[in-house]
Order: sequence, then C-alpha cells, then structure tokens
Amino acid sequence: MADPVPSLTIAVLTFQRPSDIEDILPSLVAQAVTAQAEGLHVSITVVDNDPLGSARETVVGFSRASAVDVEYRHEPVPGISAARNCALDSASDSDLLVFIDDDERPTDAWLSLLLSTWRLTGATAVVGPVVSTFEVEPDPWISAGRFFQRKRVQSGTVVGVAATNNLLLDLRFVRAHDIRFDLAFGITGGDDTMFTRELTRAGGMIVWCDEAIVMDIVPRHRITRRWVTLRAMSSGNSWAITSVKLERSAFRRLVTRTRLTGKGGVRLLGGGIRFAGGIVTGRVDLRARGVRTLARGVGMVGGAWGYKYLEYRRPVD
Repeated sequence: MADPVPSLTIAVLTFQRPSDIEDILPSLVAQAVTAQAEGLHVSITVVDNDPLGSARETVVGFSRASAVDVEYRHEPVPGISAARNCALDSASDSDLLVFIDDDERPTDAWLSLLLSTWRLTGATAVVGPVVSTFEVEPDPWISAGRFFQRKRVQSGTVVGVAATNNLLLDLRFVRAHDIRFDLAFGITGGDDTMFTRELTRAGGMIVWCDEAIVMDIVPRHRITRRWVTLRAMSSGNSWAITSVKLERSAFRRLVTRTRLTGKGGVRLLGGGIRFAGGIVTGRVDLRARGVRTLARGVGMVGGAWGYKYLEYRRPVD
C-alpha cells in the first residue's frame, strides 16, 4: 500500500489588512502549486483576528477562483496567541504547517526551499530569514542603528528559538508533545519565542534555511525612532519573560531572574557607554546602537521581575 500524500497548510495571520491579503494570496497560491507538483497536498488558511471579520469578503472571493484550497478562519478572541492557535487547529489534518505574516512576500522557491531542508535534515521545524523593505526610506539614525537587521546564519545551522513569520513546523511532533501558543502572551508578544523554546526543550530540532527568504514590507508608521526603540525593548522583555516562565521551580525562577538582571545590566552599561561615545565623537551609529542596546537591557531587567510590555495592545474606543 502506498504511503499517503503528505499534507501542508500555509497559515497567514491578519488583522485589518485586507489589501495585504489581496497582495500575498496570489504568490502563496503559486508556491503551493509548485509544492503540489513535488508531491504534497497544500492548502492555505487565512486567520482573521479582527473581531469584525474585515478580511472575510476578500478571502472568500479569492478562494472561488483559486487553484488550491483557500480557507477563511475567523478568530475574534483578541491576541496573537489565539490567532496562532487557530492556525494550529485549522491544520488538524495536515502533517506540516508553514507560518507567514500578511505583510510579508515570499521570494521565488521559498516554500520549496523550506521543504527541501525539512526533508534533508529531518528537522522538527525550519526557519528562514526575513529581510525588510520600506514604505519610506528610514532616517540615517535608524539605518545606522541596524534596527531592522536580523541575525542570519549558515543554512543547516541548528538554532534554539525562532519567530513564526517564516517558519515550517512538523505538526506530528507538535501534537505528540501537546505544544500550543500560550495565551498569556497574546498582547505582550513573545508567544512564538515561548513556543519554539518549548519545542526544543521537548527534543525538537529547529534548522535554519538561509535561502528561504521572505520580504517584510515595513509601513511608514513603524519607521520611527520611537517605534524601533520600543521594539528593541519588547524583544528583551519577551526573552526575559519566557526565560522565567520556562523554569519549573521557584528557586530556578529566582536564579533566572538574577541572571537576566545581570545580563540586562551589562546591556544598560554597554549601551550607555556606546551612546556616550557617540555623543563625544559625533558618530550617529554609536548613538543609535547605544539606544538599541539600552532599550533591550531595560526590557530584560523589567521582564525578569514581571514587567510586561503590551506590544499588541489594541486601542479602546
């Protein structure tokens, strides 16, 4: 008897961005058609986290003429964690799940590259790089601070944590270990950090594929000094919060809080020195990178002792 055809779901999370959904769906369908020709059954799910369901008409209309199955899922519960869990549930019959954000665009062969890395390595998850493009040119301070430059490593490198904006998951492992996105991180963010750290703690392996690139389209309102500084703080904050939560005993949590406080303090000192050096020398890169390091340190120290930055908080009418 022949083995069943492996199945894969591409999940796109969206919140009040119907034009982005219109733009990304055709490219995802093209990648899905290629993957189906390589022997997989592929479907696409759009998870709409807008309580009003603003993406429904766009997705349902597109699905009528799509070459692959496109499903609309409405998750009215606020928070990124609920939307990501909805994506997991929507893929209950799939072997694999690939996450991509609605404001990203995959490059050629993106999906095939993720899949080939998964096949070659037997990884539990495969993660690829996200490269930013900009609606407007960032000012020199933001560029010099490298706020939008993400770390990249050689393909095949095993990593310990990953974001979900370009991630393939082997759902058989995820289900076997009952790994879910923690709803406590729905407004703060960091649930993907927690999820992938739990995955590796359970024995899973995350492998980097440097060729499987998606392009992140950064809107004008995020290309500000305030936004990038708060994002750096949020990064340090979510790392600290997840580190504490992963510990199983009060003693280990205290040790972790103390260690994070030390590491955050080093960043505060180093960032302050770098910033001061930039003031003295007139170097904008030192000033900007000093602020980035300081912000990350503030987030780490705050997170170590319970402060949570609410990155995904929604305005109240």
